[in-house]
Amino acid sequence: MHTAASLSADLSWRKSSRSGKNGNCVELAWLEDDRVAVRNSRNPHGEIVIYRAGELRTMVAQLKEGAEV
Repeated sequence: MHTAASLSADLSWRKSSRSGKNGNCVELAWLEDDRVAVRNSRNPHGEIVIYRAGELRTMVAQLKEGAEV
């Protein structure tokens, strides 16, 4: 895992337009080599998890189907 200090400054973070107003959201930023950085919007200076884009798409599809990931 990476800290926000090492990555966040140069990234363009995006929050889903479907996110609620309660602040329980994740933010995504595209990286090189088809990777995606993910962080908790409530803690933008906390840990960042990096996924390959295909892994993230698979996980989202599984969650939509009701799987526990």
